[in-house]
Amino acid sequence: MKASLLLVAFVLTVSVGVFAQGGAVPHVAVAKKAAGQDHLALFKNICSPPPKPQPQQAGGPGGGQQADPPREKWYAAPVKVFDNLYYVGMTEYSSWAVTTSDGIIVIDPLYEYSVEEEVVNGLSKLGLDPKRIRYVVVSHAHRDHVGGAKLLQDRGARVVMGAADWDFLASDPGRYPKAKKDIVATDGYKLTLGDTTLTLYLTPGHTPGTISTVIPLRDGATRHTAILWGGTGFNWRSGSPRYIQPNTPASYWYANYEKSAAKMREVAKQVGADVILSNHPQYDNSTTRLSMMPKRSAGQPHPYVIGRDGVDRFLTVAEECAKAGPLW
Repeated sequence: MKASLLLVAFVLTVSVGVFAQGGAVPHVAVAKKAAGQDHLALFKNICSPPPKPQPQQAGGPGGGQQADPPREKWYAAPVKVFDNLYYVGMTEYSSWAVTTSDGIIVIDPLYEYSVEEEVVNGLSKLGLDPKRIRYVVVSHAHRDHVGGAKLLQDRGARVVMGAADWDFLASDPGRYPKAKKDIVATDGYKLTLGDTTLTLYLTPGHTPGTISTVIPLRDGATRHTAILWGGTGFNWRSGSPRYIQPNTPASYWYANYEKSAAKMREVAKQVGADVILSNHPQYDNSTTRLSMMPKRSAGQPHPYVIGRDGVDRFLTVAEECAKAGPLW
């Protein structure tokens, strides 16, 4: 009798596991189709069964206390991407500079050890004056995107972040310089500098107060619109107590991520976005596209312009993989 009960329990356990994975399959299929060949990095990162949770180091991604890596491991040369958008990021972490008639807006100032070389010196190499940085928008409060904010703030820039991520930063035990609380972005916040307005949307999921940004772009006489998706990975899968608490289980984070992706899909349609940007170069194919920019001749298609369908497919991958997450 006991053996029979054990067998039944085993069969039920296996059945539940198979059923759960089967529940994820339709969403994964939709995401894979949407990914095509151009959004595979995003698909492969978030559309797979979760790994065994491991305690995360303090400070979230990049938040440990190891020695700073040598420059040759992370340095990337700055690149002009559009007439008013420049890449001033690292090999694995992106930073974007938007130029306006009244100064510069930096989106994601990288680590504290790389912001001087990549952002400040990078702007100078591009013929731009880093003293004209007026605002720093932080997509989310992980060290690899917010660590450099204090240096720019100390030199006069205003720092913009979502309220929940100001709190997230304040509670971060990582020992790196942290910007003082400054501008709190609300949903749909308009950040205007000179002739340019960025629109910031709260898209929680990757962190509690992640921001995604709509950026108007110029390419000669042609106008484009970019969506910068503010956060990518499912960080709660690590099991870190920074995410997983009794009132914020994994399902909470998946649900927020899903809603945020669906929301930005609608925003993208409304604004006619035809460019997708990321704060990690592998997800928007910057690793390849940046190398194409210096070789581009006048009149040639722009490597970053993927069309409205391409933007929608990227955000569909994000949405569907979040739907699949709790079902594995």
